[in-house]
Amino acid sequence: MPTKISILWADDEIDLLKPHILFLTNKGYDVTPVASGVDAVEEIKKRAFDLVFLDENMPGISGMEALTQIKALRDVPCVMITKSEEEYIMEDAIGSKIADYLIKPVNPNQILHSIKKLTENARLTSEKTNQSYQQDFRNIGMMLNDNLNFEEWLAVYRKIIYWELELDSVEDNQMGEIIAMQKQEANRSWAKYINSNYMKMMKNPGEGGLIMSHQLMKNKVFPLLEQPDPVFFILIDNLRYDQWKMIQPYLANHCRVEQDDLYMSILPTTTHYCRNALFAGLPPGEIERKFTTLWSNDEEEGGKNLHEEEFLAENLKRNGHDIKMSYTKVVNLDQGKAMVDNVSNMFQNKLNVIVYNFVDMLSHARTEMGMIKELSEDEAAYRSLTRSWFEHSPLFEAIKKIAQKKVKIIITTDHGSIRVKNPVKIIGDRNTTSNLRYKQGKNLNYDKREVFEIRNPKEASLPCPHVSSTFAFCYEDNFFAYPNNYNYFVNMYRDTFQHGGISLEEMLIPIAVLSSK
Repeated sequence: MPTKISILWADDEIDLLKPHILFLTNKGYDVTPVASGVDAVEEIKKRAFDLVFLDENMPGISGMEALTQIKALRDVPCVMITKSEEEYIMEDAIGSKIADYLIKPVNPNQILHSIKKLTENARLTSEKTNQSYQQDFRNIGMMLNDNLNFEEWLAVYRKIIYWELELDSVEDNQMGEIIAMQKQEANRSWAKYINSNYMKMMKNPGEGGLIMSHQLMKNKVFPLLEQPDPVFFILIDNLRYDQWKMIQPYLANHCRVEQDDLYMSILPTTTHYCRNALFAGLPPGEIERKFTTLWSNDEEEGGKNLHEEEFLAENLKRNGHDIKMSYTKVVNLDQGKAMVDNVSNMFQNKLNVIVYNFVDMLSHARTEMGMIKELSEDEAAYRSLTRSWFEHSPLFEAIKKIAQKKVKIIITTDHGSIRVKNPVKIIGDRNTTSNLRYKQGKNLNYDKREVFEIRNPKEASLPCPHVSSTFAFCYEDNFFAYPNNYNYFVNMYRDTFQHGGISLEEMLIPIAVLSSK
């Protein structure tokens, strides 16, 4: 042990604990014994310790009183040791944020286990996590070399995100670069899979467990309308699966997760296409034909998601659901607070839809604002920023209020995003879409090896504004750049989070069903 771990042990029968102290000294620990809570506080004033053991029942001041004084002086983990198994004592200790709780008589190995758990946990966890991922690395690699079906792709992506988050959480992330390379390899394979299968998916939706944007309401939401409880459908714009996993633990005290699934976003992976398809229950090409006055094509001016409520109402009617519903869209803090205030009125509706537009704003703000870019300089920081937002958001406050009654809550999104790195040159006319991950227009010029092209949009159930309209999509972490001002454009957008193209992060997205506890 390079530096000795220092332990303060306070017990009014400290002389009887000499064998325990000798055992720990022989293990390389520096133990300072004291016989009272007062002495423990005095020692804490003099020097810092890595860990404190406190007897709960000591003369003078009790272990709980000593704990309070110690915590006011230093942020040090404290272990409470007591003869009593009374529940209220345990609750008091836990409420006072003790690090561990032991009941006498304690043996040396119990003490050793507690020390290791509290002082060496980070190192041991790091070693074990890195070793475990190394063992699974080969398994994931072998899966990626197979001809995967859709359900197998979901399993691969879940594994990759699991390990990415596990490795993020350890101090010594030795395998961070390896998991990033493996995710990049997975995205290359996913690009080939989409290239070979996307058109078939659009023609034969629902095969092999596949659920796409325009099937989500019918498959996941409408069946819940047959049950007696109100349904709250919460769509957080641009929420990736890894971001969902970051906010999920905050819901554990309020909700029970019944389903934690993934579904697939259609192309382009943008709000305009995915969210309209989701609420309408139709792919964009059919929306354009059925709702000629409500659908806006890329080159038309004005908002592209102004009629989601109408699309949803028609979808419900078409599927035989004559119910009372509400639709709330939140795009700023004041609207979020107003939504929280209105929650009590929503319980009278069978279906309540809340569209919360924060994560998408975060990704755009990251592109445009230097400070936000610094706060989310990599994937882990970007996830952390999402988690911090959610913890303090009106949305979380609303969910806590909703979960106080017997309800079903669905949390999902319309698409994800990917951090782009590699520019791909493209040439188009002035009416070509401005999105960095896909282009739609006439006379597009690009290297066909670098993009997924749809030359006949109708075959992919996409709108076709012109006879010669073509869609071109970026693979992996590429982004489109025009030859004019190429270097400026690349420097501006490299390492920003974008969506619209083909990647696991954009296309495999969360859908969770929760119930109140």
